[in-house]
Amino acid sequence: MLTHIVLDVDGTLTDSGVYYDNYGNELKKFSTKDGAGFFIARAAGIKLIILTGRESEATTRRMTELKADIIQQNIKDKAAWLREYMTANGVDRAEIGYIGDDVNDLPPMRLCGFVGCPADACKEVKATADYVSPLYSGHGAARDVIEYLLTKDGRWSECVEKAYGSQA
Repeated sequence: MLTHIVLDVDGTLTDSGVYYDNYGNELKKFSTKDGAGFFIARAAGIKLIILTGRESEATTRRMTELKADIIQQNIKDKAAWLREYMTANGVDRAEIGYIGDDVNDLPPMRLCGFVGCPADACKEVKATADYVSPLYSGHGAARDVIEYLLTKDGRWSECVEKAYGSQA
């Protein structure tokens, strides 16, 4: 059973766009549906790790709001970071899943027991994935992958009730 899910940000939790306003601020669009998935995963006791190659205040703000357990930004070698984390915390391959969308996610994906991705992930990631969401990045794909995992384990309804006080 998964105890950890690692999530990429750009192209997984966002629509891949990076928007700048006239004042130099970086803006990102996150799906509230993915936010619901975070709360349901946490109700299942799953630790959520954000692992992204870019650094953004928008990411920090949103992931803090969603109470991600670990937020790691500006990580150029995601596999090295993840390998070190797994060793330091005694996390086995079977306990960790990864949700990502592009070739920079392939090395850390190979360390994980489960891989999910959005419908618009690159072909190499889709070929690696255990589950390809029918939803696009930034449009609830991460929530869909979480629902898939918890439904497969028979825990979806229980976790929805725990997170929101109502049955799925």
